[in-house]
Amino acid sequence: MTQTFSVKSSKQTELIDITHPVQEAVQKAGVKEGLCVIFTPHTTAAVTINENADPSVPRDILMELNKIIPFEDRYQHTEGNSSAHIKSSLIGCSRTLFIESGRLLLGTWQGIFFCEFDGPRDRQVYVKVVKG
Repeated sequence: MTQTFSVKSSKQTELIDITHPVQEAVQKAGVKEGLCVIFTPHTTAAVTINENADPSVPRDILMELNKIIPFEDRYQHTEGNSSAHIKSSLIGCSRTLFIESGRLLLGTWQGIFFCEFDGPRDRQVYVKVVKG
């Protein structure tokens, strides 16, 4: 069963902690051992795993991504959001995690982030839990 939840971004670029709703999807599926696939079907968004204990980490990630891939450049794409497409491709639209004892197997400081690169927008995240 695939579960879906919405994410509403409020900024052009933003990392939103989605660890809790993903864990809720795992619990709802009732799987004790297996895999959890997190996917977003948007070409200007992504999913990543990183530190969620210190809010400066997501800010630093976005700051550096915005330096490396500026909003304005000599992009050919006429919609004006080429930087968002590039960031999405580099970070990736999905992640797979292990489930052990009914919990996502994450490191002490790790969390799952929805990466908005073309906001603000209403987005979707899909979670597929597979029994192992």
